[in-house]
Amino acid sequence: MAYQEPSSSIEYRVGIPDTIAVTAPQIPEIDGERQVIQPHGKISLRLLGEVHVDGMTVKEIAAKLTTLLKEYYENPKVQVRVAGYASKKIYVFGQVGGSASGGGASTSGGQAMPYTGRNTLLDTLADAGLNIIAWRSQIKVIRANPEKHKRHVINVDIDRMVEKGDTSMNLLLEPGDIVYVPPTPLGWVGLRVQELMFPFSPIMNGYTMPATMMATHDVYDERRDE
Repeated sequence: MAYQEPSSSIEYRVGIPDTIAVTAPQIPEIDGERQVIQPHGKISLRLLGEVHVDGMTVKEIAAKLTTLLKEYYENPKVQVRVAGYASKKIYVFGQVGGSASGGGASTSGGQAMPYTGRNTLLDTLADAGLNIIAWRSQIKVIRANPEKHKRHVINVDIDRMVEKGDTSMNLLLEPGDIVYVPPTPLGWVGLRVQELMFPFSPIMNGYTMPATMMATHDVYDERRDE
């Protein structure tokens, strides 16, 4: 049975060094405050001093601030949102973020993107941009496995999703996920030729996975065939 993930957002838990914004119109001491979560996991607010927020959702932070403010205000109302995502990343490698056509050598892209809890595979690929030799039917999402030193590789056919309107494999990405976009077989050959013809050009080995990803994929294939 194909591996599937729900495509819906999850509650984001803030971390170091995310930025949070506080809104409390009736409480001028903290209204409009923007705070970067410090290495000790705390923010510092007037009236309240240091407040530990690392690992909490914005709803939990708002509830905590509300409780602390009850010592000074009657029925305080506080809203909190994430104003800057910086603690968690997802990574995209391969045939993204550039063009593989025209004279001279091609390059493959690599991007680290902020994880927000709402990153779907389609949104991430749209933001990264697929180049013309991207093998859209062989997209791979490489994800940590509960077993130590193991990885889970999920193959996704973007062409099928687009042509059939089948978004069941529009994965909701997780922190640390690696999205790899390989070149088509013909594109792989073209990249090899370019590497031979332009040995001093900055080709980023776009025709192959990083070594660690390839090893991971081989392990996964062996386990799947057992």
